[in-house]
Amino acid sequence: MTPLGWFGIVRLGLVQMALGAIVVLTTSTLNRVMVVELALPALVPGLLVAIHYAVQITRPRMGFGSDRSGRCTPWILGGMAVLAAGGTLAAAATAWMATERYAGLALAVLAFFFVGLGVSACGTSVLVLLAKSVAAQRRAPAATIVWMMMIIGFAVTAGLAGRWLDPYSPQRLVAVSGGVALIACLVAVAALWRLEGQGGVADGAAQDAEPKLRFLEALRQVWQEAAARRFTIFVFVSMLAFSAQDLILEPFAGAVFGLSPGATTQLSGLQHGGVLLGMIACALAGSRWGIGSLRSWTIGGCIASAFALAGLVAAGVVGPRWPLHATVFALGAANGAFSIAAIGSMMRLAGEGRASREGVRMGLWGASQAISFGVGGLAGAVASDIARRFIDSPGAAYAVVFGAEAVLFLWAAALAAGIETRAPQRRTRRWAWTRSTPTMPS
Repeated sequence: MTPLGWFGIVRLGLVQMALGAIVVLTTSTLNRVMVVELALPALVPGLLVAIHYAVQITRPRMGFGSDRSGRCTPWILGGMAVLAAGGTLAAAATAWMATERYAGLALAVLAFFFVGLGVSACGTSVLVLLAKSVAAQRRAPAATIVWMMMIIGFAVTAGLAGRWLDPYSPQRLVAVSGGVALIACLVAVAALWRLEGQGGVADGAAQDAEPKLRFLEALRQVWQEAAARRFTIFVFVSMLAFSAQDLILEPFAGAVFGLSPGATTQLSGLQHGGVLLGMIACALAGSRWGIGSLRSWTIGGCIASAFALAGLVAAGVVGPRWPLHATVFALGAANGAFSIAAIGSMMRLAGEGRASREGVRMGLWGASQAISFGVGGLAGAVASDIARRFIDSPGAAYAVVFGAEAVLFLWAAALAAGIETRAPQRRTRRWAWTRSTPTMPS
């Protein structure tokens, strides 16, 4: 397959943007409607979102399917269709809850199951296509472009949908959700039109030698690869630390620093700004200026995240005198740098080991990330509640949780440092993930 140029990478970013547009409606907008308009306990949408994360344990199977077929496009479009159906059903279920509470909840469970399946098939195959078709020196900037476009999809959809939903009615909710889902599908079809070309057909021919290979056998083969297994654990640990802060940072700022809801929302925006800066810095530093490798940025980003969390530990002890905003911005920048470096490394490592297992590897890591995100947010909130139950000072209680997250990031850095892969080719020397000096092929 001919490596994708920048325009091709942007086209894959459009697919990720379309995916994000549907996901943000199901995990954010519907959440708000259930809690505010329908007066349901916050636990209800929380459990529904947890279902969509839990279903993503199927990601390795979706990746195996793209490996066996040799093409990613059918799996991306199929996943997008299932995701669109799930998003529309979720809106219909939410509207139905207004009159038939339990029937609507039952339909919502099915809808979020479809959302998880769609994200698994579409998201995994997009990453596999990126890993197979993007030149090594472009992987970090490609990951930055694709993820930034997904964030843009979140923001644009949330803004426009919020405007279209006023004045709120159940019928308007279903119409807006269905319209967004339809537009997302059309964008994905247009973006993928002839993008994969004929290269995937040739790749699929390699599968003929293993016509009877079963998924569990392929998964076992990948798990036996030391680098793939260690990277799976690294993804889980690092994303656990990354996601555990999401639900407690704003309550911490309010309880310890006395910030208003509006001020804590701005603080969260400052953190996201830092994430964006960290992503861009990592992409530019490696691909344009040759500063550091993907491996060094991943390790450094995890260590920097641990130091920033140590700053929040100090903030909990010192109180309002601590420079909270600067610390949160630094945490966001460190998170952004390590996450983009990790995604770029994921794209490289997907091609390491046994041939034609890129989809299984990418699916395994995607499943690890999804499960970690689902567990991390809940674990952070529960841990803070437990700490506040036994520690009188709110600042000290939050400091304990932030300290635990810092330890997780240090553990993740140690895991990343222990991952070894094959020596890189000449063109990928800058962005190689190796423990020693790269050796050039003879």
